[in-house]
This record gives sequence, C-alpha cells and structure tokens, in this order.
Amino acid sequence: MALPLLLLLAVSVVSADEGSYIGVNVGTALSDMPSPTQVAALLKTQKIDHVRIYDADTAMLAALANTGIRVTVSVPNEQLLAVGQSNATAANWVAHNVVAHVPAVNITAIAVGSEVLTALPNAATLLVPALRYIHSALVAANLDGLIKVSTPHASSVILDSFPPSQAFFNRTFEPVIVPMLKFLQSTGSYLMLNVYPYYDYLQSNGIIPLDYALFRPLPPNKEAVDANTLLHYTNVFDAVVDAAYFAMAYLNVTNVPVVVLESGWPHKGDPTTEPDATADNAATYNSNLIRHVINNTGTPKHPGVPVPTYIYELYDEDLRPGVTSEKFWGLFDVNGVPAYTLHLTGSGTLLANDTTNQTFCVAREGADSKMLQAGLDWACGPGKVDCSVLMQGRPCYDPDTVEAHASYAFNEYYHGMGTASGTCYFSGVAAITTTDPSHDSCLFSGSGGKNGTVLNGTSLAPSSNSTSAEASAAHSFYHNKGGLQIIRLLLLSLIVL
Repeated sequence: MALPLLLLLAVSVVSADEGSYIGVNVGTALSDMPSPTQVAALLKTQKIDHVRIYDADTAMLAALANTGIRVTVSVPNEQLLAVGQSNATAANWVAHNVVAHVPAVNITAIAVGSEVLTALPNAATLLVPALRYIHSALVAANLDGLIKVSTPHASSVILDSFPPSQAFFNRTFEPVIVPMLKFLQSTGSYLMLNVYPYYDYLQSNGIIPLDYALFRPLPPNKEAVDANTLLHYTNVFDAVVDAAYFAMAYLNVTNVPVVVLESGWPHKGDPTTEPDATADNAATYNSNLIRHVINNTGTPKHPGVPVPTYIYELYDEDLRPGVTSEKFWGLFDVNGVPAYTLHLTGSGTLLANDTTNQTFCVAREGADSKMLQAGLDWACGPGKVDCSVLMQGRPCYDPDTVEAHASYAFNEYYHGMGTASGTCYFSGVAAITTTDPSHDSCLFSGSGGKNGTVLNGTSLAPSSNSTSAEASAAHSFYHNKGGLQIIRLLLLSLIVL
C-alpha cells in the first residue's frame, strides 16, 4: 500500500513487515488456569495468530510449537536486574528461553521488562544494558534478523499528550529513553506502548467524552483538533499513538514505529465506583479497536501506517489484586466462554465470537472424541435437538464423523436456545464461529437456509460438572448408529411431547 504524503514532515516510518495485525496478551493470574494445550487450542479456534506471554514458560512454548502463532516472550521485571547486569546471564536467558524453542515456536519479539520506567524506576538504568545484552545474544545465535527486542512503556511516560504535536517524554526519563530509541533505531525494532483509553477517560474527570474513548462516531464539531497541525482526532487511541510519534520526533527519531502491546477495556467493575466497566463498553471498544487496526487506518499523523495492537487480555484473571475491574479485562472466562460478544464484520476470521453476522456453534478443533460423543448424545437426548437429519440417507449424515455430527447437534441446540451466553460450551468441546458450517444440502440453523426453533424446556448444555453416569448413558445412547437410531428418535418424540 502506498502511504499518503505527510504534509508536515517528511519522515520514514518503518512498519512491521506483515502490516497491521491484532494480537492478544495471555496472563496467568487465574485460580484455575487452563492448561497450555487448552490455551493454544483456544487461540487456534479464535484465529489469533499473535500472542504475548509475560514470561517464557516452557510448557506454554511447547504448546505453541508448530502452530505458526507468532509469539512475543517476555523478560519479567524480577529477572531484569540479573539480565541487565550480566551479558552472560542474558545469553543464558536467550539460550534457555528462545534458542531452545525455535524454529518450532515462532518467536518474533522479546519484551524486556514491563513499564520499567514507571513501575520499577530504581531499575531504569539497567533497561538499556538489558536490551543490548539480549540483542547481542540473538546476534550470536543468528536470530537477530527474526526476533525484535524492545520494552513496553506506560503511555504516562509521555507528557502533554494533547495536543499530540506538543507531546514529549518525561525529561526525568530521557537518560534512558534517548539511548533506548537509538537502540531501537539501530536494530530495526519498534517502540512498545501500552495504551489504555479507559484510564485516560477515568482520569480526565469528565473532560474526555466516553464516546471519544470508545471510538464511537463523533460529529465534526465534537472532534478534537490539534491547533498546531490542524489534524482531527476522533478517538483517544490515535491521539496517544501520535503523541508517541511526536515525542520521538522531538528527540529527532522519526523512523521507529509504534506497536501497542496492551490495550483493552474491562467488562465488569464495581457499579458504584466503576460504572463504565461494562460488557457493552468493552465490546464497543475492542470491536472498534480491532476494525481500526485491521483496516490499516493508521493515525492522523501517519494515515495508512500500521499500528499492530495486542488486546489485553485473553482470560479474566481472578487473582489480580486491586479494584474489581482488574479481574475482568478478559475476552474469555476460564472455560473459554466469551465474556461478551464482539462485532467484527469486515475483520476477517479473527475472534469468532461475533454476532454482527450470524454465529454458529461447532465442535472445537482437536477436541476429545469421547467428550464430543457425550456432548452429541446429550444434545440429541436431554437437549431435545431433532437429530433425525443425522441418520443414514438424510442430508447431514455425511461426513459420518463424530466431529461433523456433534457440530450439527451443538449448533441446533445453540440456536434453539437463542444463542444465549453459555449455550455453546458442552464441557469445553464446542466453540463459536462466524464461518457457516453448512455443506451441500445440510443446512445449519443460522445459515439463512432455515431458522432454528426454540426448544421446549430450559435444559442447558452439559457442563464439566455433569456426572460420569450421565455421560456414560449418553455415550451408549448414540454410539450404535444402527437400530438404536430409530429407538432414539421414538424416545425423542416422547421427550419433546
């Protein structure tokens, strides 16, 4: 894509080789953290192909091996002291946490520390040495061309962020920021920035409108205008990113791109003190953010220049300390059930929990066949789904696999229950997708070929608490595809009546 001419300043802005993309942060402060294989399965199901983890956990990296998912690993703050003081320690860190896992794991970046300047200022002087030592180790391993090294900053390191053209880095941090930017320049890396319009909105004491924080459309007379550049800003996110560009330009750095390593909106909070931490606002912010990034909108200062962004975060983290909202930034709960519905028409297959167009409930890729069978039996029995189309000779018999048949039954139940939250779970072996699974003359509810009907009763899809006896009974109920199918249909007709 040819970049528009920049009117104010002729600059060379280096963008990520693959253009703009959305990634997701994976935190682990959960009392019942899913296994690494479950995490990897959710990422694949949701078509998330960029992730950032907050360490370099061996089991997590093993689960991400051979998935093609691009991974940003991290040097935790508690390891920064050792890495920043010793080239040998940094080399050992890279050998153990990077070299040992590539190329099976597609590691593309290393985040050294997290918001060190603001969260751990006493260690600030070690930040640039740590970056250099880690990079030197990559050079020695001949990986420096494949893996970038940077460090994420809180946006608060930038002062006077509006108007963006007047922004500058906190001068207290300049002894670190100046050599850091030179390092990023010389290695072809990027500035990692954490951008949270939610907090900007909260701390503005009503000055920033909620719509401006949420990317909601504003009339022209409500847009913020930078009087120095006459650039119009329709959202907080762009203003903060451009503030970073202007702050770097103030230090004569004009060719380091920005990657937003964290951004998001909490979907729940204390209703008294955090009234805007709601599922509706979280869905609005993240849906608009994803469209904004994926469409290569860029920013007013750099239109069309990609701003790759990682959403904070994959799971709700119930063990996080602090106010209520700290525990509810996740796109999913611990069971992989969407915390809310994103609206992502036009954004490709990323994050399949989208009902702007129709959604479908299908068997999760790689799910255990016995669990799928149990879920299928439940849907066709207590779940009251009409599974007659799965009989031999009927439209949905082929392909004759438990995955295909389970997908049909799961989807019929899901639509029969009005696509209500929690009805596409089936003990974790079902997943929501926007891809229509209909094929040939087998039409799934929601495809437009037919409509699902509300099921009698109030049964809910089986959870992980279903008894083994129930699962065993359901399994034997469907397992024989011969004469038992006729018996099952007769019994189902009695149940529905």
